[in-house]
Amino acid sequence: MFSGDTFKNIRVYWLAFVAYWGIILFGYDTGIAGGVVSQPYFETSFGLVNADGSINKSKDTEVSSNVVSVLQAGAFFGALGSAPISAWLGRRLTLIGFTIIFVIGAILTTVAGGSRGIAYIYGGRVISGFGIGGISAVAPTYVSECSPKNVRGRITGCFQIMVAIGVMISYFINLGVGLHMANSPNVWRIPFGFQLVPAGLMCLGLFTVKESPRWLASKGYVAEAIANLAYLRREPYDSDEVRREFAEIEAAIREEQEARKGLGLKEAFLGKGNFVRFVIAFVIFLLQQWSGQNSVGYYAPQIFSSIGYSGTTNSLLASGIYGIVKVVATALFVFFFVESLGRKASLFISAMGMGITFFIIGAILKTHPVVTPLAGQSAPPPSPSSKGMAAMLYIYVCFYSMGWGPLPWVYVADIFPTRTRHYGLAVGSGSQWLWNFVVAKVTPTLETDLGFKLFMMFATINIGGMAVFSLFLPETKGRSLEEMDIIFGSVSVESREVFIERALDHSEVKSQPSIDKQI
Repeated sequence: MFSGDTFKNIRVYWLAFVAYWGIILFGYDTGIAGGVVSQPYFETSFGLVNADGSINKSKDTEVSSNVVSVLQAGAFFGALGSAPISAWLGRRLTLIGFTIIFVIGAILTTVAGGSRGIAYIYGGRVISGFGIGGISAVAPTYVSECSPKNVRGRITGCFQIMVAIGVMISYFINLGVGLHMANSPNVWRIPFGFQLVPAGLMCLGLFTVKESPRWLASKGYVAEAIANLAYLRREPYDSDEVRREFAEIEAAIREEQEARKGLGLKEAFLGKGNFVRFVIAFVIFLLQQWSGQNSVGYYAPQIFSSIGYSGTTNSLLASGIYGIVKVVATALFVFFFVESLGRKASLFISAMGMGITFFIIGAILKTHPVVTPLAGQSAPPPSPSSKGMAAMLYIYVCFYSMGWGPLPWVYVADIFPTRTRHYGLAVGSGSQWLWNFVVAKVTPTLETDLGFKLFMMFATINIGGMAVFSLFLPETKGRSLEEMDIIFGSVSVESREVFIERALDHSEVKSQPSIDKQI
């Protein structure tokens, strides 16, 4: 795990660590809302309780789905808007801007309550979502463009580790305030206010890292691009490794510019070898969102209640354990297996495992239906069948974490050329947030109406959709970003070699004086 390459690439790891604080926000924000709205004091404060003290189920379902899903609605537009902004300003400044937008939304959700009603939470979640959507699209692009190909899958895959850490933190903060501050506005103010911590750390950290060399090269800042590449690789600017890698970057950019000059958005989406990549980016996130994980992640307390973990403490504690399992499983996969198993095999095994565990949960829930305690009754301890279903959920998230959790982000960041990568990540991220919104909105209703059939539905999607789809994807493990044009048929191997040789000659003749002047 910790080879010489790890320390050689320490600056890239630091850059990923900084950029991915925003992804902790992504995970935290998606996990926090379901636990907040399930707190009895929140339900009482925002009018979700009937006069007799019972929960108004229809109103509770509506508010739950709204509080969770409006974040995704804002994120959808933030993700799509990120492409032209990051192309204009660069990756680093764009991330700073979206982080500031997120902070404004987080402040609004934190101060809600009293005369500031549920509208403050809705509005704050939309604004935060816009910031999160932009971060989720730009951060993987930034990290991918700065990472060397031999560890790119591992570094880009850290995205999902950060998501899992954010979700886990949200579960335990909800558990903590539920146990110790259950009868005060702190049940939502502390969970929502905590978002400002990782946002602040990210914003400060972004001032310690450098701009993407690939973005700089695409804008013609050759000397600065080579200097940044040399800094990230911890090599002299005139070393063979830096010269060769920059020649590949420059070759890819030049051939794109020569072959597709002036085509704009049409070139980006319909250029040779590009359209299929956008289809993959859209579909891979559509399937990821319908895998069932987000339904469990957003509404973990409610899902665990539905399989027999009644009572706020039981359901929140079970959710917290789910979060821990997800972090550990994701970290093990990203650091030890992502570069050895390959993308296709990991996605296929992951989908099959998820489908099998969900079929088992659905079958147990069908044959051992959960008895819900009446209002006023204490929650009974989980039955053996409930413990079995919980164990299956924990195994399920292990399979999710070894494939369909981290790899869609890695894969989509892999397959696009420099000139269209920000559009590709924006489409992928937009698809992720669009279907994220749909799933978040309908899950409370599906959980109420379908019961055990909900798990059967997700199992069918896992095996019939995701496993089959993974078999048709080209393998990208160990390939440089510039080789993707060859894989998808945009250029031939011979043509690429000609451009690389031309770029090497160009860098020898022309780049050296400009670099000496800069340095």
